[in-house]
Amino acid sequence: MRAIEIAGFGGPEVLTLCQRPVPVPAAGEVLIDVAAAGVNRPDIVQRKGLYPPPPGASDIPGLEVAGTIAAVGAGVNAGLIGRRVAALVTGGGYAAYCTADARHCLAMPDAMSFEAAAALPETLFTVWHNVFERGYARDGETILVHGGTSGIGSMAIKLGKLFGLTVIATCGSDDKCAAAMALGADHAINYNAVVFEDAARALTDGKGVEIILDLVGGSYLPRNMRALADDGRCVTIAVQGGLKAEISVVELMSRRLTLTGSTLRPRSAEFKALLCQEIAAYAWPMVENGTLSAALDRAFPLAEAAAAHTYMESGGHVGKIVLTL
Repeated sequence: MRAIEIAGFGGPEVLTLCQRPVPVPAAGEVLIDVAAAGVNRPDIVQRKGLYPPPPGASDIPGLEVAGTIAAVGAGVNAGLIGRRVAALVTGGGYAAYCTADARHCLAMPDAMSFEAAAALPETLFTVWHNVFERGYARDGETILVHGGTSGIGSMAIKLGKLFGLTVIATCGSDDKCAAAMALGADHAINYNAVVFEDAARALTDGKGVEIILDLVGGSYLPRNMRALADDGRCVTIAVQGGLKAEISVVELMSRRLTLTGSTLRPRSAEFKALLCQEIAAYAWPMVENGTLSAALDRAFPLAEAAAAHTYMESGGHVGKIVLTL
């Protein structure tokens, strides 16, 4: 089968089209004939050699796919063969075939394109877990979403609005702020023009926001604390701004703040299966009726994976980038 491998850690040029054996689904797995695969920031970090696959995962990049189930492993209902699905995977997505845990697959609506479906799993699983399970979001609260036009940010805006949150997004330009507003954000802050924590407090009448979804980490952590309301929760899911931060423990204690975070890829298959069940019950019906969809920016053929990474790293995209086969 055709696949994209990382020939050596470095820039996008190390992504190489190659031939690999078609994987064989293990017990509990399905084999997906991949029609489209999502491109995500962790793929770039893996390409640079900074995010190795977890034990047992494919070295081929790609954490989400959409396609048709072509075969099943032991213990999986053979009646699933031929079903169109979107799936969260631990790797292997940049290929013509990919195995997935059967419990991590979601049935695609008949009218949905493979490109649109492939743009959903990684961001939907990530946002659902971190905003609603770790961030304890509740109707009527305000969330500050950093990187509002990224794949994660755009999903957080859309999902937040559907579940009754007021959404403030941060972006790096006025054009990106306009794009975030078009996605549904109630407010957008150009962090290159103003101090985002001051702007967030001004937009909440000095109170601060209840939740922050942080893709930056590092030096943003103490600034996030200043943007939070008392009893606020900050959930960090990426470290584009650095690995370390210095914070005031007294402020943490006196204002009863919660600082937490997570990574999705290394979590157990059982955890992801439970998360998939919750998404299937509460969020996927919105996908099925058309009220929730990924913001799809651009699609590249599989052979142009390097161009897709270059485009993502340029920062010009709004929403998700996918590869098509």
